[in-house]
Amino acid sequence: MIRPEDARLDGRSAVVTGAARGIGAATAVGLAAFGADVAICDRDAEGLARTSTEIRGLGRRVHEGVLDVRDQDAVTTWLAAVSADLGTLHVLVNNAGGGFHSPFLDVNAKGQTALVNENFTSVTTFIRGCVPRMTDGGSIVNVTSIEAFRAAPGFGVYAAMKAAVEQLTRTLALELVDAGIRINTIAPDAIPTEGDNELAAAVAGEDEGEDGYGWKVPLGLGTPDDCAAAVVWLAGDLSRFVTGTTIHVDGGSSAASGWRRRKIGGWEP
Repeated sequence: MIRPEDARLDGRSAVVTGAARGIGAATAVGLAAFGADVAICDRDAEGLARTSTEIRGLGRRVHEGVLDVRDQDAVTTWLAAVSADLGTLHVLVNNAGGGFHSPFLDVNAKGQTALVNENFTSVTTFIRGCVPRMTDGGSIVNVTSIEAFRAAPGFGVYAAMKAAVEQLTRTLALELVDAGIRINTIAPDAIPTEGDNELAAAVAGEDEGEDGYGWKVPLGLGTPDDCAAAVVWLAGDLSRFVTGTTIHVDGGSSAASGWRRRKIGGWEP
């Protein structure tokens, strides 16, 4: 029989990357609200401090790290400090990532390397660094994107790396099972965050209609807390039989697959 307390994360420690704002911040605070102590990192020191304040306000411990997830030496050093402070790790949320809008042929080698390191290599670095510290088993959640499952003009390398993370997750679900570690992904869409404003403007240009992107999504626009809720569920015992899969936190975008609402009601392709 499932119990309300099965949703709790008391006595557990979590690591959340990219936790200064948006989905990362909401996730870190959400994990703390359910009882976890949280280690958070980001390049944005000011935003990270705000997240820390919220976590402490919930009575949980927090360990901050101002760092670039692409810097493997910095990540290794920080995770050692996290272990010394919080002890055994139980949850890892690979949320950090990002991109820019540009046709594939216009992306130079330096830009491509940055995209690969931020969206894929950082994930592998944190998994390699955290798994040996997850000695009691645990849960890893990788934040990908709807772009891992559809064409992404102007975001080719970014989308390819998100798809790579989704595939890696499936493989590691098998490789990590003997360690008692589950690993899943969430694939958000229609979740406005501070970091999306410039990207949305770059994509839309002058063609964005008055209804905006939310009009194309069956449930309209979501919030970072919608993603945090999925992560909290995957982190705890209520999802103990779930591994190697993806939760599409997208308001129905994947199901719509090109269909959109009409003002007069109903749907059109």
